[in-house]
Amino acid sequence: MKIKKGDVVIILSGKERGNTGRVLRVDTKSDRVFVEGRNIVKRHQRANAAGQEAGIISKEAGIHVSNVALYSEKLKRGVRVSARYEGKDSALFSTKAEALKSFGEPVARIKKVRYCVKTGEIFE
Repeated sequence: MKIKKGDVVIILSGKERGNTGRVLRVDTKSDRVFVEGRNIVKRHQRANAAGQEAGIISKEAGIHVSNVALYSEKLKRGVRVSARYEGKDSALFSTKAEALKSFGEPVARIKKVRYCVKTGEIFE
């Protein structure tokens, strides 16, 4: 999954279409993301022993990951991303082998980043 907690996403379909928000949580089992302030549902909750009150609460429901896209500040719209690997001096390479070659000597770990081909943006 290319969307992570803390990313800014735009919703592509449904009643919240066109709205942006920050990802609060990612559920990899069901491929859903929970976006701050979006897809609000009401839940009826019973009181429990921990002192939580009973009543109707509002909370964010999950949105399938296929219905959201990473939001690009440069283009002001959703973009697709691909993987790139950082080599020596933060140069970007399309394969891990090329990134390793740029160092010359063996390296413990190569950093993988999400890269927007259209804008050249790197999503950390």
